[in-house]
Amino acid sequence: AGRVGRIALLTTNLLLAVLVAWLLTVDWMPLGLDRSSATNFIFVFMVIGGLLLAFRGFELIYGSVLRWCLAHKAMFLSIPIVLLVLAGSIWLGFDKVFGWIPKSLGDGIAETRLWKDATQKFPGLGREFRPALDEGSFLFMPTVSPHASIDEATEALRQLDAAIAAIPEVAQVVGKIGRVESSLDPAPISMVETVINYIPEYKSDEKGRVLRFRTDAEGDYLYDESGALIEDSKGKPFRQWRPQIQSPDDIWQEIDRVTRMPGVTGAPKLQPIETRRVMLRTGMRAPMGLKIKGPDLETIQNFGLEVERLMRSGEIPGLATATVNADRIVGKPYLEIIPDRDAASRYGLNISDVHEAIQGAIGGKMTGTTIEGRERYMVQVRYARERRDDIESLGRILVTSKEGAQVPLEQLADLRYVRGPQVIKAEDTFLTGHVTFGSDPGFAEVDVVEAVRNYLSDKEASGELHRPQGLRYDFAGNYEAALEFNRTLVFMLPICLGAIFMLLYLDSRSVINTGIIFSGVAVAWAGGFLMLWLYAQPGFLDFELFGHHVGHLFNVGPINISTAVWVGFLALFGIATDDG
Repeated sequence: AGRVGRIALLTTNLLLAVLVAWLLTVDWMPLGLDRSSATNFIFVFMVIGGLLLAFRGFELIYGSVLRWCLAHKAMFLSIPIVLLVLAGSIWLGFDKVFGWIPKSLGDGIAETRLWKDATQKFPGLGREFRPALDEGSFLFMPTVSPHASIDEATEALRQLDAAIAAIPEVAQVVGKIGRVESSLDPAPISMVETVINYIPEYKSDEKGRVLRFRTDAEGDYLYDESGALIEDSKGKPFRQWRPQIQSPDDIWQEIDRVTRMPGVTGAPKLQPIETRRVMLRTGMRAPMGLKIKGPDLETIQNFGLEVERLMRSGEIPGLATATVNADRIVGKPYLEIIPDRDAASRYGLNISDVHEAIQGAIGGKMTGTTIEGRERYMVQVRYARERRDDIESLGRILVTSKEGAQVPLEQLADLRYVRGPQVIKAEDTFLTGHVTFGSDPGFAEVDVVEAVRNYLSDKEASGELHRPQGLRYDFAGNYEAALEFNRTLVFMLPICLGAIFMLLYLDSRSVINTGIIFSGVAVAWAGGFLMLWLYAQPGFLDFELFGHHVGHLFNVGPINISTAVWVGFLALFGIATDDG
């Protein structure tokens, strides 16, 4: 009976493993959709089987390992201590963890080869607010010259849309300039917003399911009489991207290349939903930037342009210099009409007469109502566009005096163009301007912002950057959100750990036993950071299986500390104590 039970248990476990492997294969398809489901299933089953065999092997040697650990307690306890120190170096960096040693023994030790190698090997993990999600679209937000007319801005938008639409992987391009008819959209004419949707990598149906198409013996696709692909559930999927396009990042690189035009700034990589959240939270159109607050717009703009010049020098590691963009606040042409009281009085006119003539000619004036059945429409009268679209035409607007004389406006007022703001932003009662920027691939947002902050501080200290009296700047965007999350984490992490400890104590009613079980949290924490560090190492999982690089299959690469990582650690702490 015992043998039959073991066989039944083994059979059940094997069937469950096969079922899990098949479900994971259908959802994951690690070797790609161009490989058959059977090949993908074999790969997934090998991965699961390998993990189960490794666990079974550990079970077989567990007794021997336990006896050795009990016989060499001091040596065994040194292992988790070393792991904790190693985890701290991985997280914070070797310099921060062991920085007290040069202060105590002298700076000479920091110049040794061993110290430099350790510092280079353990620089600390990058930091960001949260990892980006793939929304299936981009938001391209450059700016044009602030003094550009509507026609010039529209032409620039047309050229940008045409260049982006010419990319084969782009499905739809919709761009706009300025703002919609809403007081909640303060965008100036120079601000471009272009939503770019790209086609999926493989041809799919309306529900996003990948379609398969019939092929011949050589693997070439077959077509019907109309030239369309023939659907076949046993065929292979049709890849719509070019061979050199392997990821959405490659599509963005193409967009960045074709949109380099005179008079148009660069833009960081953005996605619609992510950017809208940043804009609602900070008012900026980029995930990183600084807010300059000062006494007047001219001072804010000049300081922002100086900051932009310094940041574009290429001296800041990780900063994408092409995306650095300071707001051009002052530069929009304004038309000023200043009535001359003396000239108006000579023609028997007062200022209100001149104002009414200007309002009626340019803005329009309600003169009556037209009735069409049950519908009523207000009638507005004003000059035709060709008689009011330039300063010379405006000067010929006729103002009627009380005696009936027609006097040109240019004889009654001074008409001139002046520079003014294209948009006025204010926060906390201070006038505000922005300098936005992005990061190069592979660099964490928080680290880039801190590098920019240190760089600007050094420039101020050396006198290369002069900050006017009454002006200050603060970094905002995801950097600000990351700092806020860290402040929250300082309170939440002890609360979660305390709750875990209390639950363990209520179960065992022993502080010693609870402490022993709770120590698994520290070991799990160290193991988590060790795995994050291994993921960033060049040789980790650097081999091929079934013609595919295993590291690419498991997305091996640098992982930054973010909200997602810390939430994962909280879940790991609970799991680590669950089997104690």
